[in-house]
Amino acid sequence: MIKKKAPRSAENRKIFVLDTSVIIYDHTAIKNFKEHDVVIPITVLEELDNFKKGNDTKNYAAREFTRYIDKLSGKNTLQDWTSINGPTRGKFKIEMNTNSKVNAERIFDDRKADHKILNTALYVAEQHPGRKVVLITKDINLRIKAKSLSLQAEDYETGKIKTVDELYTGMSEVQKVSAEKIASIYQKGSSPSKDVLKRGEATPNHYYILKNGSQSVLARYNKEDESFQRVIKSAAFGVIPKNAEQSFALDAIMNPEIKLVTIQGVAGTGKTLLSLAGALEQRRNYHQIYLARPIVPLSNKDIGYLPGDVNSKLNPYMEPLWDNLKYIRSQFNEKDKEHKQLNEMVESQKLVVCPLAYIRGRSLSNVFFIVDEAQNLTPHEVKTIITRAGENTKIIFTGDVHQIDTPYLDAQSNGLSYLIDKVKGQPLYAHITLQKGERSDLANLANDLL
Repeated sequence: MIKKKAPRSAENRKIFVLDTSVIIYDHTAIKNFKEHDVVIPITVLEELDNFKKGNDTKNYAAREFTRYIDKLSGKNTLQDWTSINGPTRGKFKIEMNTNSKVNAERIFDDRKADHKILNTALYVAEQHPGRKVVLITKDINLRIKAKSLSLQAEDYETGKIKTVDELYTGMSEVQKVSAEKIASIYQKGSSPSKDVLKRGEATPNHYYILKNGSQSVLARYNKEDESFQRVIKSAAFGVIPKNAEQSFALDAIMNPEIKLVTIQGVAGTGKTLLSLAGALEQRRNYHQIYLARPIVPLSNKDIGYLPGDVNSKLNPYMEPLWDNLKYIRSQFNEKDKEHKQLNEMVESQKLVVCPLAYIRGRSLSNVFFIVDEAQNLTPHEVKTIITRAGENTKIIFTGDVHQIDTPYLDAQSNGLSYLIDKVKGQPLYAHITLQKGERSDLANLANDLL
């Protein structure tokens, strides 16, 4: 007879104290601590109250979390331990007390929210000496301050990939492929993969450089018929791929069977340019082309600090996207039909360049949607965008996972890394990591040496 595992006693269960940054990152975080108990400092609720108005993701997270807490509490007072939904989950409570024997506000000589949260965590540890109390926060500085006060602090791990060094690249190089195989792919456009790859070994839409000495061919693995499909270096709206990686990226962008594409790479590798050129080449297949990016305010200041109306405030953030459009336009003479088409598309809003916040809440049907700087999104934001996809919609996420501009994300926890790690192997998905910079020799020098 198999004995059931006995539930942990209260003394063995940990107590996790959540910071506001965790709720903003994942408003369902309270559900992800298994059988352990969760404490929400009253200061966190006060901060969330300041975020509840607005259309940004943090505003949505604040509203959803407070609604969930209200629903959970029922007729109980939130100063009592209340069960979190689910038979294997622990309990939670709101802690009102911000006074502890070790006073963080006095030690750090500043009465701010972070130090009140620290005091609450210290107070909880004092009240439960027999239990392990851990502060969970996405704020690195707050973790360091907590540890300096002998309080254990950890990052919120849900949605965080194990290592960015082993992140899927989307392409491989295979040596010693027979000359006959390479010739067959060139002549027929495709060839069975069974004599090169083991059955079940290849990832759908994975890209290959197949080599035999000086001979080589670019190919994509087709899962349906287990074959190599030749990838041809072809131009898209005047933009020609400059290397194998860019050819792979453009092939994924132009393939109507691939509905979701991620392109990762450092500055100057052509991520956004290729995506926009590919979208323009396929403009007849979609009602609209959206080119969007998240707004990350400079010096953490809200755009309200900038002078002018809404368009004036947003233009500095959208300028890099317009630069790519200007480059494509420059490939043509003013009298060329392509030059005129671009102007007409912008005027008629067939092509829309806008902040990502303007897209939220819309149904994305029959749209080619490019999300630039996706490394500045949380996993939840990426999921929200993809779940908006309707019929005949294609989404491209581009970004550099090593260039994070938001304080609570890093290379392992941002939405782009999470998406690449979780969706690889799906037949509707393709990914390419661009490594070779093609912007200029000067840009390459900076990427390599600085």
